[in-house]
Amino acid sequence: MKRSCRLFGTKGNENPAKEDFQVKEKVAVVSLGCSKNLVDSEFITGILNDAGYNLTDSLKDAQTIIVNTCGFIKEAKEESVDTILSLARYKKDGFCRRLIVAGCLPQRYSGELAREMPEVDCFVGTGHIADIPGIIKGSINKRIIVGSPGTLYNKGTLKSAPLSNGSAYIKIAEGCSNRCSYCAIPIIRGNFRSRDEGLIIREAIDLSEKGVKEINLIAQDTTSYGRDRGDTSLTGLLKKLAAIDGIEWIRLLYLHPLRIDSELLKLIAREEKICKYIDIPFQHVNGAILKAMNRAMEREEILRLIDTIRETVLKPVLRTTFIVGFPGEDEGAFEELIEFVDKVKFDHIGAFKYSPEDGTPAYAMKGRVSDAVKDERYKRLMDIQADISLAKNKALIGSIKKAIIERADKENPYVLKARIEGQAPDGVDGVTYITKGETSAGSMVDVKITDAEYYDLIGEII
Repeated sequence: MKRSCRLFGTKGNENPAKEDFQVKEKVAVVSLGCSKNLVDSEFITGILNDAGYNLTDSLKDAQTIIVNTCGFIKEAKEESVDTILSLARYKKDGFCRRLIVAGCLPQRYSGELAREMPEVDCFVGTGHIADIPGIIKGSINKRIIVGSPGTLYNKGTLKSAPLSNGSAYIKIAEGCSNRCSYCAIPIIRGNFRSRDEGLIIREAIDLSEKGVKEINLIAQDTTSYGRDRGDTSLTGLLKKLAAIDGIEWIRLLYLHPLRIDSELLKLIAREEKICKYIDIPFQHVNGAILKAMNRAMEREEILRLIDTIRETVLKPVLRTTFIVGFPGEDEGAFEELIEFVDKVKFDHIGAFKYSPEDGTPAYAMKGRVSDAVKDERYKRLMDIQADISLAKNKALIGSIKKAIIERADKENPYVLKARIEGQAPDGVDGVTYITKGETSAGSMVDVKITDAEYYDLIGEII
C-alpha cells in the first residue's frame, strides 16, 4: 500500500448559485494514507463544496484545516501524529481558528488523542465524515464524533472537479469481513458493504465526461463486491463500466485470492478496457504463517492460481504484497518466501514489515521478530525483486505500449511522467519517463520503450 500526503484546494466555490451558500470560510483538506483514504478526502471536499465552503490549497489562508488521517500500521500512525502537530502550528500562530482530525486515527484512538492534543477542535471517525460541514458551521458541537466505522458512499458522485491526469479512483465497497489476524481494518472500517451499482456507474460516467480515461476500482476486498447485496457482482459491474464511452482503462486493485474465479479471469482476458493487471495480496506462502494469519489459501493453491491466471490472461502483469517478520516467522519460513518469489517472478512486489496492532488476534501471538531482523528480511526480499523487476523491464525495450500522461517531471520540465498499463497510479510500480514527444496531461499515447531501470521505464512518444 502506497502512503501519501495530498492537499486539496480550488480557487473558489464551484456552485455559487445555490441559495444557501452564505458561508465563505476557506477550508483546507490534507489527505494522508492510501488510495481508499484519498477517496474519503475527495468525498469531504465534495460535501464541503456543496455546503458552500471555499476550498483552498493554502494552509495559511484557511480558517479551518481538516486532516484525514491513516491509522493502519505504526509508520502511518506516526506520520499522522506528526502531521497533526505540524498543522497545529498554523492554529497556534493565528493562521487558522479550527483544526479537525478525521478518519482512521480518531476512529481507533479518539479518547487518547483528545487528551494529548488539546489544540485539536474535533475528532471525527470514519463513519461520521459527512458531519464535517455541520461541525464547521457550529450545528454540531461535540469534540469527539466516533461511532460505527466506515462511511458507505451511496449519495452519487464524489468528484467535485475534473482531474488533471486523466485517472481516478472509485471506491466500490467499504470495510472488510475476512478477519486476517494482523489487520485492524474491520476495527477501523467495519464489515464489508458494497456500494450501489447504479451510483458507481453514474460516478464513472461523470468522471468520463470530465475527461477521465482510467478508473481504478478499489476496496479492501474488491472481489467480494456484490456478495453482500445479492443483486450484483464484480463481473456484472465490470461489463457495465466497460460500456461507458471515454473510459479506456479499468484497473482492479486488491483482489482476494480465494475469490478470483474463472468467470472473472475470462472477462479480464477478453475485455480490452480491463487492464491485464492482477493485484493479489498473498501476504506469505509458508503454511504455518498463512494459518496464523488466518489466510485460507496454502502455497500449492497459490501456485495453481498463478498458473491459471497466466494460462487464461495473455501476458498478465502480476502484483502482490508480502508481510515479513510476522510472529513465528523463523529463517526457514522466510527462506520459503524468498524461494517462492524467485520461482514465480512477479512483475511487482510491495512489502510490509509486520506491525503489531492492538485489538487484532496477532497482537498477542508469541514469537515476535525483532525490528532488526524485519529490516534485514525486508531488504533481502526487495533486493531479489529489484533484480527480477529490472530483467522484466529490460525485456520491454523496443516494445510499443499505450501510456497515460500524468504530468511534467518537476525536476526536469523537459521530461513527461507517464504510466503504461502495467503500472498503477501513485508510483507504486514505478513510472515511465518520456524524453521525446509532447502532449497534455491526461492524454493516452503510444510510447516506444527505449531504456529500463530497476522500477522505471524510459520511452518516447511515437
